[in-house]
Amino acid sequence: MNYFKISLLFIFISIYAFGQDLSNDQIYLADPTIFKDNNTYYLYGTKSDPRIDGEGFLVYTSKDLKTWEGPKGVQNGYALKKGEAYGTKGFWAPQIFKYQGKYYMAYTANENIAIATSNSPLGPFKNNMEAIKAPVKQIDPFIFFDNGKAYMYHVRLQNGNRIFVAEMNKNLNQIKPETLKECINAKEKWEDTQNVEWPVAEGPTVFKKKKLYYLIYSANDFRNPDYAVGYATSKTPIGPWKKATNNPIISKNNIGSIGTGHGDIVIDNSGQTYYVLHTHNSNNKVHPRKTGIVKLNTQNSKLYIEPDSFNWIKVMH
Repeated sequence: MNYFKISLLFIFISIYAFGQDLSNDQIYLADPTIFKDNNTYYLYGTKSDPRIDGEGFLVYTSKDLKTWEGPKGVQNGYALKKGEAYGTKGFWAPQIFKYQGKYYMAYTANENIAIATSNSPLGPFKNNMEAIKAPVKQIDPFIFFDNGKAYMYHVRLQNGNRIFVAEMNKNLNQIKPETLKECINAKEKWEDTQNVEWPVAEGPTVFKKKKLYYLIYSANDFRNPDYAVGYATSKTPIGPWKKATNNPIISKNNIGSIGTGHGDIVIDNSGQTYYVLHTHNSNNKVHPRKTGIVKLNTQNSKLYIEPDSFNWIKVMH
């Protein structure tokens, strides 16, 4: 089956599942991430229909962050395919990075975190069918390297979705439990607009600029129209983290679509930083969530998006 037929099949399944017309060029991935390698950009994410998310992770490619092709994974469009790595359902929120000559994918499945490896960003990503050990459910991994150490930022499901960090061992297959520390939980008004019993802070992404660490995260339940993106800063990778006064920096108010959030940053060849994210499908439908991208800048240690820079991510047929 060629890539075009795979794309059409996903569109037809989505139309049947949701009873609505979908664009044949819009990419429908939630929790998206873009990995840059050898002047090619690779886009991965959660399949936007939660009822058909159990197969793995598709991957699309681009040379300029504007024109996309795919899905192009080696397994019928998939870079990671169920049966070749840990997990049977709930394949969510992948992150891809290169370490010691191999490509790594940190991801969620069965509400646990696992890490798979490959010789190519297109896959196949495989592992020993084991998850990272934890006494609670955990999701949304993000691996960050700093001063010779690897840190795993992630979400633990305990009294809400809370963001934690821990150092990893050298093999990147387990954390060092004694280093585990909470970073962020949802307490601000914008982070819990529905005043729920289980507040949500999730989707961490971390980067460093001029000795300051930035933790970008999303808050509110993803089905809430007020799902939005904020950030916190710290002088160390483990905190303490100070939430920004200009939060949220990405929301329905400046993107023009509801349910904005849970993405990742990517830097192009010119040094421009972008944030790739998902939104709700429409004002009335959450799924299938749509993938978009916006320019992200820093000024006086504050993050903000560039006005009128938001664009949908679309595939070329």
